Order: sequence, then C-alpha cells, then structure tokens
Amino acid sequence: MHFSIPETEVRSGENGSTYVAYNIHVNGVLHCRGRYSQLLGLHEQIKKEYGSNVVPSFPPKKIFTLTLAEVEQRREQLEKYMQAVRQDPQLGASELFNSFLRKAQQETQQIPTEEVALDICLANGQKVTINILSSDQTEDVLDVVATKLDLPEDLVAYFSLFLVREGEEGGLTFVRKLQEFELPYVSISSLRSSEFHILLRKSYWDMVYDADVMDNRVGLNLLYAQTVSDIERGWMLVSKDQHRQLKSLQEKGSKKEFIHLGQTLKYYGYIKFDPCATDFPEKGCQVIVGAGNNELNFHVKLPNEQMKEGSFKVTRMRCWRVTSSQVPIANGTNNPCGSAKCDVKLELAFEYLMSKDRLRWVTITSQQAIMMSICLQSMVDELMVKKSGGSIKKMLRKRHDSSMQRPDCQPGVKSPPLLDSPDQSREQIIKLSTKLSSVSLRGISASNSAGDISGGDFHGNYAFEGIGDDDL
Repeated sequence: MHFSIPETEVRSGENGSTYVAYNIHVNGVLHCRGRYSQLLGLHEQIKKEYGSNVVPSFPPKKIFTLTLAEVEQRREQLEKYMQAVRQDPQLGASELFNSFLRKAQQETQQIPTEEVALDICLANGQKVTINILSSDQTEDVLDVVATKLDLPEDLVAYFSLFLVREGEEGGLTFVRKLQEFELPYVSISSLRSSEFHILLRKSYWDMVYDADVMDNRVGLNLLYAQTVSDIERGWMLVSKDQHRQLKSLQEKGSKKEFIHLGQTLKYYGYIKFDPCATDFPEKGCQVIVGAGNNELNFHVKLPNEQMKEGSFKVTRMRCWRVTSSQVPIANGTNNPCGSAKCDVKLELAFEYLMSKDRLRWVTITSQQAIMMSICLQSMVDELMVKKSGGSIKKMLRKRHDSSMQRPDCQPGVKSPPLLDSPDQSREQIIKLSTKLSSVSLRGISASNSAGDISGGDFHGNYAFEGIGDDDL
C-alpha cells in the first residue's frame, strides 16, 4: 500500500476557528483527512502500546502558528511518518493503526454509522445485496457476503473484494483490492459514480487451489462464473476448437469440466490491466499487461506497429518499486503543479534478471501500477508459503498486500525471456491490437527531477535465496 499526503487544506472548525487538514491518500486516492492533533494522538497510542524504540519519529509541536513553509515541512514529515508506520510489519498491521484509518475515513466522508444495503457484484453480473453497518470493515463485509451466498467459512479466505470500474463496451478496470483498514460502504459511496462496483473474485493464483473451491457447490458456481466472464472478456486465448468445446460444456451445464478445460487455456486466472506504456523492449511502446501464473505478461506494440509478446517471472525479479509524481494537466500553460491542477502519474519499475549477470530495469507507466504491485506481492507470498509447506488458508487470511522491503537476493537463473510474436493459431474474442490502438502517450511527463516526486517510493523486494524456477 502506498501512503502519501500530497496536499493540505485550511478548514473551519466547529467554533469558527480554522485548522490545517492533511489529506491522506492511499494508492493515489484520498482516503481521509486528519488534523495534526489526531495524528499525534495516534502516535502516542502506538508508542504506549509498542514502545518508543519501535515507533518512527513524529514531527514536533510548534508554539506559534505555522508559516506556509512550516506547514509544507510538516506535511512532508507526516507523510514519511505514515509510510514508515505502514511499512513496519508490526505497526502497519496493528488494530490501532487500522482502526484509526477506518474511523478517519468515516469522519472525512461524514457518513454516520447506520444499517445500510450494499450491492456486491459477482463475475456473471449478478448482484448480491447485503445488509450491513456503514462502519463495517472489509473482512466483516466479506463474511456477510459469504453467509448470504452460503459459502463455507473455510473457503471465505479464497475470495476477496475488489473495487472495479465498468468501462465502455463491458470493459473492466481493477482499481484496487479492498484493504483491512477500509469501510467498503464508505469507499463506494464516496466515489458517487455508478461506474464503480465492488466485485467478489478469487484471491489466489495457483490453480491447484481450484480443487478446494470446486468441492463446494457455491465455490464451484463462483469459480465457473469467473471463468466464463474472463473468457467472454477476451482475457484468455481460445482456439476455434476450444471455443466449440466450451460452448458444448456450457450448454450441458458441465461446470467442472468447463473449468478444467479453462485451466488449459493460456492466461487462465490472469487479471488484465488497461492499456498503458512501457520502456521495454524500447521506449515509446504501448502495452497490455496481464498478471497471473507467477508472472507479468506483456502484449507490446512497438513504435513500428509490430506486435510482440513476452513474460517476466516473479522468481527473476530482484526487486520492484512504485513511484508517483505530479504531472500538470495540459491547459496551454507551463505553470508548475503549485499553481495549476495536476494529475498523479504512477510507475511500476522492476529489476529483472534478463540473463546470467545481466539485470535490467523495466518500467510500466499506468494508473494501475499499485494494483500490479499488489499482484506481484501476493504471488510471492503464495510461492513462499508453498515452498515452506505452509497453509494457503492461513496465508490468505493474514495477507495484507503491503509492499514492504525484503532482503535483496539473486533468484535462480534460467534462460532469458524472449519477446515472440503471438501465436497466430489462436483467436481472441477481443483483439488486443484493437485495445492497444486506443492508447495515447501524449501528455506523459518524462521528467525525473526530484521536484516531481511527491509520494516517494515503496519497494517490493523478496528473498528467494537459492530457489530457481524448477524448485517451485
């Protein structure tokens, strides 16, 4: 999770006085506002619970009213403080920290605690309406959905709630996975747009765990609906013969057989992201990125219009990071972000072992960069649990999708990935080249100056010491 405080606001208090509010963003989106006194209170609670030696330093109090320069300095210090707390495995997962964020989110959006109805979408477009409290957190909402669907408790951890946006012609954009510090009703209500929905989808990557889900009737129906939806969206590659077989199984109602055939398709279980830009294999390339099968898959359109395809395995990523920067909105002026409206540009960069002793940084410029990072982290978590013989159920329950630093290492070496032309013997229900043609690289800033960076970096390093692809 990427925490930032990119801006402040002067707001009016109940007695008519004014105060500075610090806008706390999570993954580039406003989550809540907080006063210095509220954040100081959180700091004191954490310090009391965990000790002064564990808690990061907090901006000191000031006796006199702050100048604009001092407000800016405090903003930067508070941003670093929130990032440091979140990246600490103990503090970031603490109930103190998460309850503060939930309460602050509710207060910011001014939504009282009351009984409400919330629609949860399934992959087949069906909506399940549940009755909850507006202050219920993500895990509570997921449990209520499972109860409504009659999904067994031991399978709840195999699914998660995602915030998605419905686009034109049925397009689906994954905005983020709802976190433990979020109130889903407040999150969806604050967007005030019918384009956004909360979607129930499986939260694991290894298709081995499909067997656990399919042993249950409700689990089977959910997985079947997701498989059908992904195929219809063109997220998997389907030959004409496979298409006929799938249609026949669908008509017979043979759901398990349909899923088993789906598992043989290329890109089964992948999440597809919106068209974006990359500097691989060269600058100025347009790309559709897919996450699945312990890799990021690239469908690249080169500047010369040639199409290439390739994959990057997480076992060969040395580390990755997401950076955010302020980019002025094109309005015919050259004003800096301080005096003009700005967009946030997000980039995911990973250092990849192309061949023995040859590392290269690959950068993706996408508003879904953080969601891509979350996918990478969850793949790594799953691989580590599998390697250690741990329980997938426990891991899924405890997963926080944080991008915390891990020790650097060098994964096992295999042959380097090559960008090959896509297999022409397969057909896609939705042609990727059509999607790519709509991408525009105009307006994307190439500046790397320190002044552009507003949110800092966070990393997703991991340790696969002595583990190669063949070991996993």
